[in-house]
Amino acid sequence: MEFDQQFVEFIVKALVNKPEEVRSDRKVDEQGVLITVHTSPEDTGYVIGKSGKTAVAIRTLLATIGAKANMRVSFRIDAPASSTRRAAAGDETGSMAPVAEIQKDEDADSVDSLTF
Repeated sequence: MEFDQQFVEFIVKALVNKPEEVRSDRKVDEQGVLITVHTSPEDTGYVIGKSGKTAVAIRTLLATIGAKANMRVSFRIDAPASSTRRAAAGDETGSMAPVAEIQKDEDADSVDSLTF
C-alpha cells in the first residue's frame, strides 16, 4: 500500500464510527492517482462533512502529498446506494428535520406559540 493511500485511510478511520469497515482502492492512470474510499452507509456523511468541507480538506492535503511526489492525486468517496440522505423540506419523500408550526395572532405582530 502506497503512502498516499495509507494517509487517506488513516484520516478517514479517525473520522468514522466504524473504522473496521473503511477500505480504499488506488488506481494509477495517465491523469494521475485516484484513491476511492469505501465506508459504511452510516459513516459516509462524516467523510463528506458539512457542505463537503471535510472532503475538500482531505483533497487539499492529498494535493500537497501529490506535489511532493510530482503527481496528481485525486480522492473519491464511494457512497453506497443504501446510504440515507435527508430530503429537502417539502420533498415528496419527507424530511427528517422537524418542521416548526407557527401560529400567529392576526391582530398582533408577535408569535403566540411555536410547536415542533
